[in-house]
Amino acid sequence: MTSTQNTQKTDKKKKNFIEALRNNLGHISNACESANISRKTYYNWIDKDKDFKEDVDHVQDSLLDLAESKLLENIENNENTAIIFYLKTKGKKRGYIEKQELEVVKPIDDIVLDGI
Repeated sequence: MTSTQNTQKTDKKKKNFIEALRNNLGHISNACESANISRKTYYNWIDKDKDFKEDVDHVQDSLLDLAESKLLENIENNENTAIIFYLKTKGKKRGYIEKQELEVVKPIDDIVLDGI
């Protein structure tokens, strides 16, 4: 097999993997299995092929967009869990954040001051 044929075969496998990644909702192991490649091959492609990495990132971004749209649908349906989650993640600047306050009480006799 010539170098050109090897490149074409690899490009076809990469394209098949990207489609499998979409079909498996971004799950890498399942996409590798569907595309009949190993995870090691996947990570080698990610490390060595900028275009392939961009295609994978695009699939992941599309899935994130899908998840965000579902979250917004739940907010529109007045689902409290979705509303609280959104406020905790996106509303931090407005004070929607949980903070734990700890009060440490130690007897005065147990306090050791360095250098005294």
